[in-house]
Amino acid sequence: MPTAPPSSDVAVEARVFWLRFQKEIAAALVIVILAIVGFAGYRFYTSRRNSTAAELLGNAKTPHDYQEVIERYAGTPAGASAYLLLAETQRDEKKFAQANSTLQMFVDKNPDHDFVPTARLAMAANLESMGKNDEALSIYQEVAAKYANTYNGPLALISQVTLLKAKNRIDDARRVCEEILMKYRVPGQQVEGTRDDRMETVWAGEAMRQLRSLKPPEQPKPGPAADNAPAKPPALLAAPTAGPLSPAAAPTPKARKPR
Repeated sequence: MPTAPPSSDVAVEARVFWLRFQKEIAAALVIVILAIVGFAGYRFYTSRRNSTAAELLGNAKTPHDYQEVIERYAGTPAGASAYLLLAETQRDEKKFAQANSTLQMFVDKNPDHDFVPTARLAMAANLESMGKNDEALSIYQEVAAKYANTYNGPLALISQVTLLKAKNRIDDARRVCEEILMKYRVPGQQVEGTRDDRMETVWAGEAMRQLRSLKPPEQPKPGPAADNAPAKPPALLAAPTAGPLSPAAAPTPKARKPR
């Protein structure tokens, strides 16, 4: 049975829709095209800018060169790296305070950067060089707590030991070493089914070395009661052997004289 030809109502409705909204549709298409072009242009510009910044950083040798990269290409990976290289140069020149200012600027402008904990450790090392051990110890403790699951966590812990030993806080230093041994020993292959099946990491080995260098914990001193107690008499080497006891001999009765 022959089918009826499709109705032209759909085509008519589409044409009417186009006539009514052709300006809006055209404007939307223009916006989409401009967005695509703009995004592509931004990607090209960003890539080009990053490439230029990286090239300039690669040729930088002096603090002035690093400062130029920071100022001209802020927000680029090369710009962030320039802070770290500038701080390293300042540290080599014994300008520890300036190096810490540069590192703090890096942390403030790049709070989510992977090298933030590394920058904090560098700041602590600079503080040590300036003799500000209390501030350095505070930063080490902060990094150890905040970045415990990174490479910087155990490094911050082991860096505390030397400062604690210098302050004669031997018990605290020992506690830090024991914490390293608990946290940063990784599972290893068991050797012939004997001994512990854990392999020492670099940090555990250093912690063991530091532990061996610490003074043993002091033994508790005896109380005054123990000092005043009388000394025990020496034990006899050999007790004399007692012989068998015999009954005393009865006196012999005298003979009676005859009357």
